[in-house]
Amino acid sequence: MIYFDNAATTWPKPPEVMDAMRHCLEEAGANPGRSGHKLSLAAGKLVDNTRQAIADLCNISDPDRVIFTLNATDALNMAILGIVETGDHIITSSMEHNSVTRPLHCLGSKIEVTKIPCDRQGLINVEDLSKAIRHNTKAVVITHASNVTGTIMPIKEIGELVRDAGKIFIVDAAQTAGILDIDVEEMKIDLLAMPGHKGLMGPTGTGVLYVGERAAFLKPFRMGGTGSKSAVAGQPDVLPEKYESGTLNAVGIAGLGAGVDFIKRTGLQRIRGHENRLTRAFIEGASKIHGLKIFGPPNDEARAPVVSFLIEGKDTAALGGALDSWYDIACRAGLHCAPDAHKTLGTFETKLVRFSFSYFNKIEEVDYALKCLRDLKERDIPVVNGSGCSC
Repeated sequence: MIYFDNAATTWPKPPEVMDAMRHCLEEAGANPGRSGHKLSLAAGKLVDNTRQAIADLCNISDPDRVIFTLNATDALNMAILGIVETGDHIITSSMEHNSVTRPLHCLGSKIEVTKIPCDRQGLINVEDLSKAIRHNTKAVVITHASNVTGTIMPIKEIGELVRDAGKIFIVDAAQTAGILDIDVEEMKIDLLAMPGHKGLMGPTGTGVLYVGERAAFLKPFRMGGTGSKSAVAGQPDVLPEKYESGTLNAVGIAGLGAGVDFIKRTGLQRIRGHENRLTRAFIEGASKIHGLKIFGPPNDEARAPVVSFLIEGKDTAALGGALDSWYDIACRAGLHCAPDAHKTLGTFETKLVRFSFSYFNKIEEVDYALKCLRDLKERDIPVVNGSGCSC
C-alpha cells in the first residue's frame, strides 16, 4: 500500500516506537506516579523523559507545563473550555478544524465568537484579526496549518499581536508538531495543542497540551486521582498533576517519546526538506493534468505536506474509493472534519481528495500516484454511496 493519509495519522511509525512500547509493557508495566516500587518508578521515568523531550523540542523551559492528553482534540477542549467565562469574546479563523469550531459552537450564547474569513488559499489576514480584538476578547484560537490546504498561518506575527493586546493565544499544531519548528517563547504561545500520533510519530491515543504561565488560570478539565496530595479535598494546584487526573497512557507515552527522539535525531530540517520535495513534486506533476485543481498555496514552502484537490467531472468520494481499491493508495476524501475550511474554499458541496505526505514516503510513490490520477481522469468511476469518503 501507498499511504498518503498522514494528516490523519502517520504510518508507518519508526521501529523504535514499537520497541519502546514493548519495553514499557515488559519492563515498566506498572502505574506511573502511584507507587514507590521499582516498576512504578520505571514507568514514571519513561513519562518524565517524554515530557522533557517534548519540552526540548518546543523550547518549553519547564517540562511540568507539558500535559499529556488523549489527542489534540482533547487538548483543544481542555484549553478552550478551561479558559472561557460567560461574556467572553473568542477570535478564530474560517479554516479551523471541528476540534476548535465545535467546542466554541457548543458554548452557545455564553460567549461571542468572531471567525476571521481567510482568503481562497486559506490564509488569514493579520490586520483583519487585529481589528477584531475587543476589550472582552479572552483568546485567539488559530490553527498553525490547515488540515485541508496545508496553509501555514503567520503564527509568530499573530502571537506578537495577541501578546501586545494582553490576550491568550491558543495554537492548534495538529498538522505541524514534529514537522515545522515550534518555539512557544518566540511565537508567544500560551496554550499549544499537539497530537502524538501525527508528525510526532507516536501512537494513537496520545497528545499534549502546553500550558504557559500566562494561562495559569486554566481550569482543570478532569478531576480525580493524581498520585500526589491525596489528602487534599480538591484538585491539587501543582503541575502537571493539576491537569492529569487518572492513570496516564504510559505505554503510548513511551512510544511518543521514542517518536520525538527519532525526530530530534533525524532533524526537523531534514524531515521538512524531504516532505517539501514530495509536496513540490506532486503539485508540479498534478498541475500538468488537465481538469485537476489543487487548492491552497501554489508552493510547498507555504504549506505543510498536505495537498487537497479535485478532478473536474469526477465524484470526490468515488475518486477516493478508486484510488484505494484500484491502485492501493490510501488517502482521504470528504470534508476532513473542517466544514468551515471547505466553505472558505467553495468546496463544501464537492468536497476534496487529500494527499498528505510523511518522511517515510518516497518520490517514486508520488510519481505512481500521478500516473494513477492521469489514468483515472480518463476512466469512468462508478459512484457508490459512501465509497472512499470519510467526511
